[in-house]
Amino acid sequence: MPILILVVAVIFLDQSVKYWVGSKMLLGMSVPVIPNIFHFTYVNNPGAAFGLLEHRTLVFVLIAIALFAVVIYFYPRLPREYPLLRCGIGLLTGGAAGNLIDRIRTGYVMDYLDFRIWPVFNIADIAIVTGVCIIIYMLLFKMDKKDEVL
Repeated sequence: MPILILVVAVIFLDQSVKYWVGSKMLLGMSVPVIPNIFHFTYVNNPGAAFGLLEHRTLVFVLIAIALFAVVIYFYPRLPREYPLLRCGIGLLTGGAAGNLIDRIRTGYVMDYLDFRIWPVFNIADIAIVTGVCIIIYMLLFKMDKKDEVL
């Protein structure tokens, strides 16, 4: 049950900020929070990270559905003594769901966090990257071979 709470929290936070940005800003608009360092910049991304595979919405929807199927299958099989791994999976799943909602609704993902040295991204992207990093860390350094679920 805690993973579901984390997934829903990530989706809610991501979609709430996207709603706020979409209702207060025009597409392409940029508002400096810390000038030349951090801005809210409203852009639509029809692709994946860095705009790769633009306008391949069906591919991204199918990947997200496959991810959800894998999580539903493996999550109950994970040893309970790895709560950080479960957290990583929750972050990844919530972020993927947040961006999937955008793709299904509009065909693109709304991005708005702009640090000027990196492509514009969103809260769902942060959750995905953080979740993947946690999962990799746990698999490489913390899980015992006897605990493998495959």
